[in-house]
Amino acid sequence: MIELKHINKSFDDKQVLFDLSATFHSGKNNIIIGASGGGKSVMMKCMVVLEKPDSGEILFDGRDIVSLEHQEMRDVRREIGMLFQGTALFDSLTVEQNVEFPLKMFSKMSPAERKERVNFCLARVNLDEVNGKFPSEISGGMKKRVGIARAIALDIKYLFCDEPNSGLDPITSRVIDELLNEITHEFQITNIINSHDMKTVFDIGDHIIFIYNGQKWWEGNKEELKTGQKEVKELDEFIKASYFE
Repeated sequence: MIELKHINKSFDDKQVLFDLSATFHSGKNNIIIGASGGGKSVMMKCMVVLEKPDSGEILFDGRDIVSLEHQEMRDVRREIGMLFQGTALFDSLTVEQNVEFPLKMFSKMSPAERKERVNFCLARVNLDEVNGKFPSEISGGMKKRVGIARAIALDIKYLFCDEPNSGLDPITSRVIDELLNEITHEFQITNIINSHDMKTVFDIGDHIIFIYNGQKWWEGNKEELKTGQKEVKELDEFIKASYFE
């Protein structure tokens, strides 16, 4: 579980996050929604320590990562996987080498153990016989699956996904959604998804947080969302607009 408590963040004289508190549950797809520029990306960057909040706490299973020492933070980083919007695969590395990359950086596995783990992760995302291919030789959907395989290579506890369906056709988007859903529940990962895709929200969202102007305006599950949007005008407007993007 990840807990944000009274997070504030400014850049120069512009405040972006205002006293933001939220909870992200283990074994759940926690989906962050909200308009562009509303603070979602900054909040996620604070959670993965790419930005440091001006005040507040960010607790990873009780550990405040804002105040951790370097070695302690390195240990937490080993428990974090990231799926980037553009996959961020290394073009000069093969699929196998891309998935192996975090294992080389953060694990003490032998080459044989790394090979076994890579094959397991690729099989889990339904990719066989692509180990030797380069990113330029596979489709966009396959690249996303390689990105997921790399994200889970370290047997992670926390997964951060930034617009995982970006650039994908509707059918491939649903494949990626279902794969993320299976992995989240199977491995009891705390999955945090930043998304504009309301179909993703209603298909796999276990816990949804609506961010508006740097504040949390609504939090609940997808069943509650259907009624909650009527009660929060800004949420209702966002959902209606999302279907026409």
